[in-house]
Amino acid sequence: MNKSNPWLQYLCAFLLGSIAPLAFAPYSLWPVIFVSLTVFLFLIDGRSAKMGAKLGFSYAMGMYAFGITWIHVSMDLFGGMPAVATWALMALLCAYLAIFTLLTGYVAQRFKVSLKWQYWLLMPVTWLIFDWLRGHFMTGFPWLWLGYSQIDSPLAGFAPIFGVQGITLAILLICGSLVIAIKSKTWLWPASLIAALFAVGGYLNNQTFTQPLPVAKVALVQGNIDQNLKWQDEQLWPSLKLYYELSQIQEPLDLIIWPESAIAALELNVEPYLVRLNQDMNDRGTSLITGIIEYRKAEKTYYNTLIALGDTPLEHDYEPNHINRYAKHHLLPIGEFVPFEDWLRPLAPYFDLPMSSFNRGDYVQSNLLTKKNKIAPAICYEIAYSEQLRQNILDDTSMILTVSNDAWFGDSNGPHQHLEIAQMRALEFGRPVLRATNTGITAFIDHHGNITSRADQFKTQVITQDVVPMTGQTPYGRIGSWPLIVWVCSIFSLCIWRHFRVEQKISG
Repeated sequence: MNKSNPWLQYLCAFLLGSIAPLAFAPYSLWPVIFVSLTVFLFLIDGRSAKMGAKLGFSYAMGMYAFGITWIHVSMDLFGGMPAVATWALMALLCAYLAIFTLLTGYVAQRFKVSLKWQYWLLMPVTWLIFDWLRGHFMTGFPWLWLGYSQIDSPLAGFAPIFGVQGITLAILLICGSLVIAIKSKTWLWPASLIAALFAVGGYLNNQTFTQPLPVAKVALVQGNIDQNLKWQDEQLWPSLKLYYELSQIQEPLDLIIWPESAIAALELNVEPYLVRLNQDMNDRGTSLITGIIEYRKAEKTYYNTLIALGDTPLEHDYEPNHINRYAKHHLLPIGEFVPFEDWLRPLAPYFDLPMSSFNRGDYVQSNLLTKKNKIAPAICYEIAYSEQLRQNILDDTSMILTVSNDAWFGDSNGPHQHLEIAQMRALEFGRPVLRATNTGITAFIDHHGNITSRADQFKTQVITQDVVPMTGQTPYGRIGSWPLIVWVCSIFSLCIWRHFRVEQKISG
């Protein structure tokens, strides 16, 4: 690479970032991430902190420009804005996310010492620090964390121990080892570390940390309601009728799941329907969970909610605002709440979408109780926040439920990446994940993160399966990311100390 032409280097970094999404769903070419990241580390090696920042920004811009284009679909289909404006907003979002990789490049090059310290210690911990910040700052956007790309590789075995970011660390160590081996022309220790990571990950992939419970027969209902019609008043009754008819399955069922906002109405406006549905489920000895809009009169607040009906331990007669429910905590910016709404709402219809004024539920809530199981729910975007889910999974929580309405993103990569994230949660917590969506991808995921059954996208369909609930805790479920956080903070501090110590010796 010609180091005298910075624009050629920025282009190279951008192109390397642009191939990284091929490692994620729906392509799932997991080795690609090692090619992309290793060559990027070669490109950044030996550069100044300022150049490292620019190359990091370029790499991330390529990754997000091609990795999260699905967000543009919602703007284009439902935003009511000119194409120029939607692409400008996408560019701003990608640039904002790329700032965190810019900081990674700057810090890693600013405090570098030696080759091995750089790629076995400083770069991995710096990457993780700014990845965590990206996942939490201003509600966070933990999409395309590198670890998700390895759901089908041996490295996935680290998920129940360290979580998805433990896999990200393994990727960085492997790529760093390749750089060290090629530049130092010494392969013994780098190759040994790479082999060990894959071997240990493969071994852990075959381990089970949680214990099975009796099988539950579950049905997932995919209504496939057109997003352009979903919130129209005249569509409400046809939608309710469709979901009711799809749920009239002849075989005995323990649980039926409807997706997020399957009932596109305020709960108080459909009470007669809920009474009848609840009685029907009771008569059949079945529990049913559905998405609905909750309105609390006393507070005059709205919530994106899941409610459990039918045969449950708490109640058999339906009562408005009964306690067997879950209110979404982690709301989606623009879609469910509008920051700076006094300024943004007048600008375009995109900032005034249906039901974009929700309130947050509590961070920790009771599990949903069904006929046989305690279920930890996550509505849509929340499935990407493993720590929030971890706080809501108890020893006797037996399944994870995630519901969504990915119709906003059409036939893009978004729903596939969303499903991949749900697979990682199953691995981390050693529990099956039930995923019910409006238009897809509805799926059953076992406690090893494998998709055991899935519905076709954009098809009205019901899939049923015998699910094996699991109880107990994985190491990650019990202690979360704390071992990784302590390690990262300790190593980062050590690297900074060593950098200044070496500089002091040189200047002295």
